[in-house]
Amino acid sequence: MRALHTADWHIGQTLNGWSREAEHEVFLNALAELLETEEIDLLLVAGDVFDTTNPSGESQRLFYRALAGFKRRRPNLTVVISGGNHDPALRLEAAGDLIEAFDIHTIGTVRRKDGAVDVDAHLVPVPGPDGDPTAFVLAIPFLRAADLTGISFSVDDQDRSIIETARRFHAELTDAAAAKVGDLPLIATGHLHCAGGLESEGAERRILIGGAHAVPPDIFPERLDYVALGHLHGPQGLAGGRVRYSGSPFPLSASEIRYRHGVTILDIDGRSVTATHREIGWPAPVLRLPESGITDLAGLEAALAGIATDAPTELRPLVYVELTAEDAPAVVLGRAEVMLREAPVRTAGVRIHRPQTTAEASAVPPAVALSDTDPETLFSAAFETQNGFAPEPRHLAAFRDAVGEV
Repeated sequence: MRALHTADWHIGQTLNGWSREAEHEVFLNALAELLETEEIDLLLVAGDVFDTTNPSGESQRLFYRALAGFKRRRPNLTVVISGGNHDPALRLEAAGDLIEAFDIHTIGTVRRKDGAVDVDAHLVPVPGPDGDPTAFVLAIPFLRAADLTGISFSVDDQDRSIIETARRFHAELTDAAAAKVGDLPLIATGHLHCAGGLESEGAERRILIGGAHAVPPDIFPERLDYVALGHLHGPQGLAGGRVRYSGSPFPLSASEIRYRHGVTILDIDGRSVTATHREIGWPAPVLRLPESGITDLAGLEAALAGIATDAPTELRPLVYVELTAEDAPAVVLGRAEVMLREAPVRTAGVRIHRPQTTAEASAVPPAVALSDTDPETLFSAAFETQNGFAPEPRHLAAFRDAVGEV
């Protein structure tokens, strides 16, 4: 049997006002083709299908259109989707009675029965050619504090209590599942931050259960033959590869440009699971200008001149720009924005770096009582701190106009 593990699609994400819907559509079409060419039997989506808990109608249509495309390519495909911290948990489950008829299963919340976790609601059989189960998926969504009973929230004991409670939760659920599946392969999903995993800045929220945001990978019992995780956007394996993040499908922030984005393909032979990372090309380039360090306006102009594309606007390169403040930051930003508007790119972000002098770095400004100063003096000091030079007459005139002085 072959499975494909993916996560962190974040359908509906925007960058600096730019919709990424077209990029998601390209990725989902590529995923549908991969499911067919690799003859995938099981698709695992480990959370953060959507970017917000209130996805737009367009985002939801894109999601369901993709699922329909997957099933057209692979009619016998089993799909298991577990919720992430970005997902609308109950909305993700709302269509369950309908789409389960097509062997598409969505688990957005921890389901309980008679005071205990309902293992049957989380356990999904994966049928083989004869219709009998050849494996099972234990679908575990993002866990909230209310899902873990017995947490101590005392300051001294909180982190240890959360880890031990999470370990007990997974042990009890795995034991209950193992009693039902016998010696068949048992694969779990999850959406959390495992200690030792590399997180990316700017796209992943630190998800908290109490005060701890990371748990050790050994909370997943050895009986789980593979754990398909979501939340961290860089593809990476933990616990010898048995616990793995597939990563996001393409960069969702500047810090993810270096990642080898893609999906994980699983070859399952009995209870032996072999994971292989499969890169997928980005739907649109995501660039940092310059590739490292910072540049000036002339350097930016040269870099933009080297970008040529005939892609539609929604698939043009997204660029992050790092500029030195060779003039007042507002002036530099204004000139950069003009260049970027005229180039065949989408601006993801511009950051202006003001050189800091040694004196500035070491100086501690003395405390000044408000009665001993005036607004213009405060403005001048703030302007110089921000821009690295004293305000010119035009700046002071603008300030006086703003405060109503002549």
